[in-house]
Amino acid sequence: MTKFLGRLAGVLCALIIFFSCSNPSEKSKNTQSRFDEKVDSLLALMTLEEKIGQLNQYSLGSEFTGPGNKKGQDSIRYQQLVSGQVGSVLNLLGAENTRKMQKLVIENTRLGIPLLFAYDVIHGYQTMFPVPLAESASWNLDLMQKTAQAAAAESAASGLHWTFAPMIDVTVDARWGRVMEGAGEDPFLQSEIAKARINGFQGQDLSHNKTIAATAKHFAGYGYAESGKDYNSVNINNYILHNHILPPFKAASKANVASFMNAFNDINVVPATANQYLLQDVLREEWNYDGVVVSDWNSIGELVNHGVSADLKEAAKKAISAGSEIDMEGNAYVENLSNLVESGEIDEELINKAVKHVLQLKFELGLFDDPYKYSDPEREKEIVGNEIHHDLAEEIAKESIVLLKNEESLLPIKNAKNIAVIGPLAKDKDTPLGNWRAQAIANSAVSLYEGLEQSLPKNINLKYAEGVKLSIGPNNFFEEQVINETDNSGFEEAKKLAENSDLVIMALGETAYMSGEGRSRADIGLPGLQKELLKEIHAINPNIVLVLMNGRPLELSWEDENIPAIVEAWHLGQRAGTAIAETLLGKNNPSGKLTMSFPRTVGQLPIYYNHKITGRPSTAPGQVFYTHHTDVDNSPLYTFGFGLSYSEFEYGEIELSQNSMNENENITASVSIQNISEVDGYEIVQLYIQDLVAEETPMIKSLKAFKKVEVKAGQSVKVDFSINKEMLSYYKSNGELSLEKGKFNVFIGGNSTVEHHQKLELK
Repeated sequence: MTKFLGRLAGVLCALIIFFSCSNPSEKSKNTQSRFDEKVDSLLALMTLEEKIGQLNQYSLGSEFTGPGNKKGQDSIRYQQLVSGQVGSVLNLLGAENTRKMQKLVIENTRLGIPLLFAYDVIHGYQTMFPVPLAESASWNLDLMQKTAQAAAAESAASGLHWTFAPMIDVTVDARWGRVMEGAGEDPFLQSEIAKARINGFQGQDLSHNKTIAATAKHFAGYGYAESGKDYNSVNINNYILHNHILPPFKAASKANVASFMNAFNDINVVPATANQYLLQDVLREEWNYDGVVVSDWNSIGELVNHGVSADLKEAAKKAISAGSEIDMEGNAYVENLSNLVESGEIDEELINKAVKHVLQLKFELGLFDDPYKYSDPEREKEIVGNEIHHDLAEEIAKESIVLLKNEESLLPIKNAKNIAVIGPLAKDKDTPLGNWRAQAIANSAVSLYEGLEQSLPKNINLKYAEGVKLSIGPNNFFEEQVINETDNSGFEEAKKLAENSDLVIMALGETAYMSGEGRSRADIGLPGLQKELLKEIHAINPNIVLVLMNGRPLELSWEDENIPAIVEAWHLGQRAGTAIAETLLGKNNPSGKLTMSFPRTVGQLPIYYNHKITGRPSTAPGQVFYTHHTDVDNSPLYTFGFGLSYSEFEYGEIELSQNSMNENENITASVSIQNISEVDGYEIVQLYIQDLVAEETPMIKSLKAFKKVEVKAGQSVKVDFSINKEMLSYYKSNGELSLEKGKFNVFIGGNSTVEHHQKLELK
């Protein structure tokens, strides 16, 4: 510290304003104007190289936490670190390591500006919650906020300040592996979940030591990659951009998300990382966003690969000019911005604006008050992986399960004395943790078999056979898995077990690393020999419950036609097996509903409920010349919003408080829901609106509101929704919000195929 104070002696007078009194407990949204003066004071002290350093982010390990023998690139990066040319660090973990590196920077750099420590905390830090697509199927915003809050607490206790989550890309193609990171195909639901997760990560006060800065990613269009191939080009019209893709990001901006992250893709021929329209016209000018914009991993360098920059210098110029502020692992800024300023190709004010946003975030996090506040080993031991978080993981896992089929009420399990559990995922304790698992402990999840052992009565005979191997290659984030396509040697054992059982539970799907980044699939059926095994077991004993563990919608047409009970159990996290077992046994009544459509065949993709009606919709039997495939129905196998329950709900007539309204009025839409079963249950009631005539072709219907309500057995519940002018508006292709007089259909039901409606007129 003496060394640090000595370095600051020469600039102490100028730092008086910068270090003037502050109250770290004050909410960050009320401190920006106070911080502006401090940011400006600090900026005035900084050299051009120090400013550029704040925009440089590296992925550094624990070997950089102190001096030692470093060669080549490591030696260069270490010297940059201790000379103020690194502003944030990715992937350094743990209270002790982050404290050491922070101390190294504070005590060796001229101004002692603290580092930001960042990490991809997607669905938990050490405690794993369901993957985000699974969580979204709960439609429980309060629980999703709590899981993000728990993830933030564990991350902050481990020295982290910043997560690159939530991913809020609307996704309509299940071939794209990263669908597991988001909340599916609907922009309204995606927006609501984005706000919940951002509030969970950031809380009410970013300077609190249990909150972290969140990131809205990937801005924008990444979920519309052509043919579902990761990193592919995106070609969309402006109607899709403004009505499907941008709304969740606008909601994130309104929720004061700390940062935005660029998308890898180009969008309508301009890469997102250098897209002036997105980063300036929309984000900064239209939305008045004043936070940080960070590139994705080397996305600035990839401007060269896109063919819009001749070299890294030109890429740096285009990215900083467009508004990309932090260069993640690209070396573009640290190597080129200084020369670009000195040559007059860019104005230093561009860099100043970017640096201000970075410093502002560091102030909001309280790092200038105490740069070590997040690096507390005792708090790390207390918070990370605690049982309260595991209980929360189990709670939301139960609500995320979707019952897809239950023929003749095969579930919940009853009267079965001999139960066979078959499949490569039945005893798998790792797959339920999912991809993007941060610091999850490998093989720490409760397996399905363990869950059944714990939950079944002792008089039930439970037996297991693997049946077939699924993955026979590497099982990690950085290598592609090798899927077993030939070895069926376990079939016979599984068939014998099934033959002598009252009930067969088949645990099939994808391993954790079959979905996620870089895991696009052209065939989204059950991988490997799993369907072949399922068919052979079905031929012997059709009394099957199929439990699916996967990170994306799958093609399940044969399964739906032949298997009596199908449970979508996703990658549910820490206590997956407990949640699934208690659902199969009826201790938990499934209430989840899909947030992404399941296709009948991969040829339907992309498929989503809120499509355009087209000029030739189907209007009568026997048609030939209309929008369709000749070999498959237009509808998905399981649509958005679909999910069964052990309860049975009956919807009454929709009632509108009035059948017309003007733009200054709100009206109420009501419906009565009766539980006609003997089982208490929760129903997710969904309101959709269809604009019948508009200046630009409208969607067939759009989700505008939802409520999750408990309905006791034999009882009824009345659900009210308020309809306002925003719910009747849409964005035109020029980006303008349009409210047009005319007629609308109001639908209320249990999924997006609901047909019963009432008419509403906007006068």
